[in-house]
Amino acid sequence: MENSEKLTNSKEVIAYIAERFPKCFTVEGEAKPLKIGIFQDLAERLSEDPKVSKTQLRTALRQYTSSWRYLHGVKAGANRVDLDGNDCGVLEQEHVDHAKKALEESKAKVRARRKEQAEAKAAASKDGEAKAKKIRPKSAKPKNTKQKTTKLNKKPAETTRALTADEVVVGKNVSVNMGSGNMPATIVEINKDDVRVRLSNGLTMVVKAEHLRS
Repeated sequence: MENSEKLTNSKEVIAYIAERFPKCFTVEGEAKPLKIGIFQDLAERLSEDPKVSKTQLRTALRQYTSSWRYLHGVKAGANRVDLDGNDCGVLEQEHVDHAKKALEESKAKVRARRKEQAEAKAAASKDGEAKAKKIRPKSAKPKNTKQKTTKLNKKPAETTRALTADEVVVGKNVSVNMGSGNMPATIVEINKDDVRVRLSNGLTMVVKAEHLRS
């Protein structure tokens, strides 16, 4: 049984009528100029065909005759054909001129649309770059994280004071100022300005009294 599923769009209808009337319609290459009033012939020949309606035929025929390949075929000296491919007379010049004008206008519209799309794409790209630059943080010198870490880890400075003469006595627990920090020690001997102290690690050393802190 022949497939009678109804066609859904003009492309399918054109392919179908090209299959039914190959000497008149084609889906590839330059199309032949059609007989004037061919729609009525087409509607009559397909009146019992459940796959297409008159409305679909009219829409598909309009699309077919406005295509570039059809308009290219409407040229001086070409003959119109009927559904069976029979010649139906040479094209009149006014029809040739009309097809040429329609082709030029159609191509101009396509060029204008492509230009508009290209400009819109370029504008969108430019706008995207501008937004990216706006969002992108300004380049800055990398922070010295090591220095920052050192500052964070640095212990608070110890608050000490120099000993008075009365406080420099044997047996007193003091701190010895070593330049880079204070070390705990005990005074073990005093000789004028020189003071011998024992550090917490057991070592002894002689320092000036002015280097002792309380």
